[in-house]
Amino acid sequence: MVCRARRWVVPGLAGLLVLVPTPHAADNAPAFGDWVADLRHEAAAQGIRSATLDVALSGIAPVPRVLELDQDQPEFKLSFAEYLARVAPPARVTRGRQLLAENRPLLEEIRARYGVQPRVVVALWGVETDFGRLQGGFRVIEALATLAYDGRRSAFFRRELLAALHILDEGHVAPAEFLGSWAGATGQCQFMPTTFRQHAVDFNGDGRCNIWSDRADALASGAQYLASAGWQGDRLWGRRVRLPAGLDSEAAGLDRRRPLSEWQALGVRRADGRDLPRAPNLDASLILPDGDGGPAFLVYDNFRALMAWNRSIHFATAVGILSDRIGGR
Repeated sequence: MVCRARRWVVPGLAGLLVLVPTPHAADNAPAFGDWVADLRHEAAAQGIRSATLDVALSGIAPVPRVLELDQDQPEFKLSFAEYLARVAPPARVTRGRQLLAENRPLLEEIRARYGVQPRVVVALWGVETDFGRLQGGFRVIEALATLAYDGRRSAFFRRELLAALHILDEGHVAPAEFLGSWAGATGQCQFMPTTFRQHAVDFNGDGRCNIWSDRADALASGAQYLASAGWQGDRLWGRRVRLPAGLDSEAAGLDRRRPLSEWQALGVRRADGRDLPRAPNLDASLILPDGDGGPAFLVYDNFRALMAWNRSIHFATAVGILSDRIGGR
């Protein structure tokens, strides 16, 4: 179940953050200290304890590196082949198969509860954090405060920051262990704080939703998210296909659905040239991650569930392919 845990017994003002220069904000923006005071008032009104706020907010300051990463994201686009090679290399497939075997009993329990195939859970785990190895080294409260104060997307990041304070107050993670990406994504499944509060689960029943160091909670939380997004455990995500010469590229797009029988009639075939499956009640959409001339895929509603996780066609397709490779397909 999605959980609300016991609270930590918060120690004194430990782990205070180093002061650094304030980032650029709007000319009429309050001083950072005044902004934090206002945030603290709002957090207290939501029921977050003073002791939690003392530890989380005392001494914090904006982090220039967070703003650099936010403002200077690369504009170039990897081709799908380049992206797939980066996120699903052979070493990750091999490690994923090992972890699939080692965690089979747990993954089958998760499948029984949420209906998500083990290979898919492991693939998401691998793409997000290299199976928990790369969870990010930024203090989540500090990073989110920097982005919320910056002003460009302040409302979004303020909501995430308040959710992060609730996570601390509920005792799911110790303050020193509340680390993540520069944008505030955290844990082995890289949930934003609001996503955590909606979808993190206490799978092992210890009273905490520990997606940082507890494998059961982390993997079950990822499966719960996919299930809530509409994942169907008896369906695939999609498949690579071969297109006939002259097929109108206007047929592609997630907003266009056809029964597999219609794609078959248009000349679309499996990648190895065989006919498409006979599934009269299954609709599919054609996607071309690299546009005309690149690889083509027919994808189903499970692909849309992956898109709910990350609204990137490259991401969803790569997770699907990695899951197939891990599962031996």
